Amino acid sequence: MIEISEEVKSALDKKESIVALESTIITHGLPYPKNIEAAHLMESAVRKEGAIPAIVALLEGRIKVGLTHPELENLVSKESEKVQVSSLSWALKKKLSGGTTVSATIEIAHRVGIPVMATGGIGGVHRGAELTFDISQDLTSMARIPICIVSSGAKAILDLPRTLELLETLGITVLGYRTPTFPAFYTGNSGLKIPMVGSPEEVAEIMFLNWRVLQLERAILVGNRPPEESELPDFYVEELIKKALQAAEKLQIKGKELTPFLLSYLEKSSGGRTVETNIALAQANAKLGAKIAKAYTRIRVETPKI
Repeated sequence: MIEISEEVKSALDKKESIVALESTIITHGLPYPKNIEAAHLMESAVRKEGAIPAIVALLEGRIKVGLTHPELENLVSKESEKVQVSSLSWALKKKLSGGTTVSATIEIAHRVGIPVMATGGIGGVHRGAELTFDISQDLTSMARIPICIVSSGAKAILDLPRTLELLETLGITVLGYRTPTFPAFYTGNSGLKIPMVGSPEEVAEIMFLNWRVLQLERAILVGNRPPEESELPDFYVEELIKKALQAAEKLQIKGKELTPFLLSYLEKSSGGRTVETNIALAQANAKLGAKIAKAYTRIRVETPKI
């Protein structure tokens, strides 16, 4: 049930650099037509660095790895599901279309042999999780799939300290790309300290050590702060998030519907500023993902098997 585009299939056969791109940012994270714009910008950013982009999604009951532009338009024109790894088989059985979350995207990317994925922000521990137990499947999937994920940390609507704590508990390597603090999605500095790396080559070396030398079957999360010119003030974002959470509680919105609701609320409340930041950081993460993919490809070619 996995259909790989001819371009991606050719790149896999030739052992070229590929970056998988998560698709719920397209189907659920951004409004139309900004979502199409973001998808094209992410693909373009990957290509400019000499790698091949592969948007992962479900289309009419088929897993797609590498969407064509008509398929992308088809995806956003439909009633789209938010497909997590736990609902992947159900969505396939029902022949649904939808965006794949980080959990489903890395499952698919790893199965076809793509070691790098880029997204906006990962899911994590929701605020109030001590009562709701609302924790994203992204984290548990990352604990068992060896793939490098480039993101601007976790979504700002989450409980970032607890998310980072759980990442550590699960044994997932978290790195800050040229930053000593965990990015907070719309803003670069959460105040939470993480190990810093200075180049794509350094990330690639850690990937090789984790997976080929130490044989660790876990993801590596690379936190890339949003472009400075697109960052929003942290106090401004926090105030918007508090109001969004209050609105969600009043409307009793929970589960997988919560994140899309909160992101939509933030977009309207900020006059579109959060959307522009989201697009900018997604593009920057795709670019960095391509650089890391290229560096890792070089290491795999140049280093004898261990």
